[in-house]
Amino acid sequence: MNHRGGFALIKATWFSWMQYRSFFFVLAFGWMIPPLVALFVWSAAAGEGSLGGFTRGEFITYYLVLVLVNQITYAQVNWTVGDIIREGTLNHWLLKPLSAIYQALSSELAGKVVYLIFVIPVGLLLAILLKPEIQTTPINFVLSLVATLFAWGLRFAWGFWLAILAFWITRADSFLALQDSLVFIFSGMVAPIPLLQGSLQQIANILPFRYMVGFPVEILVYDLSNKAILFGFLMQLTWLAIAVLLSRTLWVKGIRHYSAVGG
Repeated sequence: MNHRGGFALIKATWFSWMQYRSFFFVLAFGWMIPPLVALFVWSAAAGEGSLGGFTRGEFITYYLVLVLVNQITYAQVNWTVGDIIREGTLNHWLLKPLSAIYQALSSELAGKVVYLIFVIPVGLLLAILLKPEIQTTPINFVLSLVATLFAWGLRFAWGFWLAILAFWITRADSFLALQDSLVFIFSGMVAPIPLLQGSLQQIANILPFRYMVGFPVEILVYDLSNKAILFGFLMQLTWLAIAVLLSRTLWVKGIRHYSAVGG
């Protein structure tokens, strides 16, 4: 693992992306729209009272934090991996004296910095206008940051193994589209998990999608019990281990299977 070269590649990719930052700002704004729509719907439904135990201010806080967490954890590079495999561009990755993971991480981390340059000021402006209500502790803040890091790792690794299916399946991107739909439903984006009814809430607690976005938000915004926080971290680490194992196994098998002309 050429770590020094990998860090240099990440830095170079960031400088490259900054030249096209207006395009990526548009992408970031597009990713903000679904949770912002949910914010206005649920806050309007709560009105001056509450809905499902949540006040208007709490809905605003939840979704403003979720907008930020979603931008941090969204793994946009997974959408390009399938094209890189199908078009033979993977040849360039394999010929360089760097682990292929750095090729993916360079775009991933560069994208995070560029997107957040846009998202953070917009989020602060919305917070000033909408006046969220938040009561948290320093411990929950730190735990939320740790959960966000695990959430990104889980979302990246889970999407990566799906994208690697392009070694065998022509349109592996359809699985990523399905994943994004499931994230929207079961991550707490369309509605906070406590508002989901019956079996939907039970499914959300078991599947990995809640732990890709909603769980870090819940730690910061809601008064989760120590048991609930511990359970959430265990689920994050379990699904992360499964995703990493699948990614590693499929990558090794895929490289053996891979052949490309051109690129």
